Amino acid sequence: MRRVVVTGMAGLTALGDAWPEIRARMDRGETGLRYMHEWDRLEDLNTRVGGAIDNFDHLTAYHRKKTRSMGRVGVLSVFAAEKALTQAGLIDSPVLRNGRTGVSCGSSFGATEPVQDFANFIATGKAGGLNATSYLRMMSHTTAVNIGIAFSLTGRVITTSSACTSGSQGIGYAFEAIRSGYADVMLAGGAEQLCPTMAIVFDTLFATSTRNNDPSSASRPFDRSRDGLVIGEGSGILVLEDIDHALERGAVPLAELVAFTTNCDGMHITNPNAETQAFAMRAALESAGISRNDVGFISGHGTATEAGDIAETRATAEIYGNKVPFHSLKGHFGHSLGACGAIEAWLAIEMMRDGFLPPTANLTEVDPRCADLDYVIGSSRKIDVEHFVSNNCAFGGINTSLVFRRI
Repeated sequence: MRRVVVTGMAGLTALGDAWPEIRARMDRGETGLRYMHEWDRLEDLNTRVGGAIDNFDHLTAYHRKKTRSMGRVGVLSVFAAEKALTQAGLIDSPVLRNGRTGVSCGSSFGATEPVQDFANFIATGKAGGLNATSYLRMMSHTTAVNIGIAFSLTGRVITTSSACTSGSQGIGYAFEAIRSGYADVMLAGGAEQLCPTMAIVFDTLFATSTRNNDPSSASRPFDRSRDGLVIGEGSGILVLEDIDHALERGAVPLAELVAFTTNCDGMHITNPNAETQAFAMRAALESAGISRNDVGFISGHGTATEAGDIAETRATAEIYGNKVPFHSLKGHFGHSLGACGAIEAWLAIEMMRDGFLPPTANLTEVDPRCADLDYVIGSSRKIDVEHFVSNNCAFGGINTSLVFRRI
């Protein structure tokens, strides 16, 4: 099996799109969550908090002709891919068009605005809002194909639309494609745009935060006083590459991806299962050929929901015990669904390289029903680690675990 390294990485979050800015804001205790005045007209929506990226205008990011097939989610993914390719030194490279460079990327859904136009057509019989690009913006594989077209990729396309594991599966399947020799380079990750339809999905499950008068502290992973998740948006893209291919062209590897596992609970479509989550975590360690003592920190899923937090922490404790630093980024950005696994992998690599591990935002008192873990609370830590693990899970009982190593 070939070794797979990261040669470029980038993303967009509610705290910024560059690591120095994101780190500084985390150090100041800031979160990217705010009251969503745009949702006030939606009287049946209980939550009014979101992790919006207010400083990014997707309508002006590129020339209109280039974005005809993209909604906001498509633009978010292409923008992150462009920055990642630039860091990797691959913008306009013939490597992109040699049939050995592909894309593995996903989202929970495509752009949601065209859905209303299709619904109006069914309700009224009039197609006034629809055009030739409506479906292209809405389709669940819009992120992957728009990245492929934007950068003239001619390798394989792997589309992941698995809710909250879309981004981590995008990275994992790209890893498998390179390791098995089907590709030399893959753009991998996920994206999601903020939409109240996604908020009401969790609202109907009584799983959203209604801390509307205190939005910055509304997302509280693992905390005793949490009352639900906060929906966010963003994108994260990694350039994964065969290490020999990278070194031959003079690229500088940023980290090595050494293991990926994914599995299914096979039990309940929305309630997570600690036993099968632990199975995925254990399998990732075995695939990486390391023990839990080799892991420097764990980037947890941490949705700030009761069932999710309890199951995840119990699974983590079973595999890692209580000596490995454990944190989640969703207190800072909210839950960006199909983007979260990719954003968390990108930023965890930055943390490993920088020797900086931020606390879980808004975590002040751990829920006693959560397992005994080394939660990073209150202040950041200096770290010097060789490996870290990034775990995610999703509706459908889908679990993922990624293991990265320092280069």
